[in-house]
Amino acid sequence: MDKITAIKAKKLAEQCHKVFPLSKAVQDAIANTNREMFVPNGFKHNAYKLDALPLGSAQYISSPLTVAKMSEYLKPDGADRVLEVGCGSGYQAAVLSHLFRGVFSIERIESLILEAKKRFRALNIHNVHTRLDDGQNGWIQYASYDRILFSATAKEIPEKLFEQLSDGGILVAPLQVGQKQIITRFTKRGSSFYKEELEECSFVPILDGIEK
Repeated sequence: MDKITAIKAKKLAEQCHKVFPLSKAVQDAIANTNREMFVPNGFKHNAYKLDALPLGSAQYISSPLTVAKMSEYLKPDGADRVLEVGCGSGYQAAVLSHLFRGVFSIERIESLILEAKKRFRALNIHNVHTRLDDGQNGWIQYASYDRILFSATAKEIPEKLFEQLSDGGILVAPLQVGQKQIITRFTKRGSSFYKEELEECSFVPILDGIEK
């Protein structure tokens, strides 16, 4: 990151922290991620505002505040591997790359994942692994995961994703509850789950299948 970008990213992290108290690790992860790289060209001037921005394919790049919150809700401290359902622009995965040794990110829209992979290469991010698939299948090859993050709203969590979560692991997902979307955290304890509703939110819905 050049000096000006680094200053902008640091200010962005501070702005997020003012609105929602962040751990030092998450604040540093936001400060060390070049958000401009993940924003469509016409929106570069808005890259460091706390707004969601359109991506194409009816998708959005989440606001940095949402990305910071979701990262914090995962309780990344002490966790090694995270599975992300919904790579999108790759910004959330890039932030997670500073918090986890391995990030496994699935995207169902081929054009989005190809762009995200280019960005990771350009930024020398080598610990994010991507896959074109319906994220609701998870990624059994590298299971189990200490953390699982949904970057899109689900009506319910597929059983196979709970199966791919380590014992003691945490899954965070926006869930559709009636007319509302609520960020929900599940903690796996043996064969049972402890569930917490955290806050209302607005994400694009999860869709089935892949789009080439």
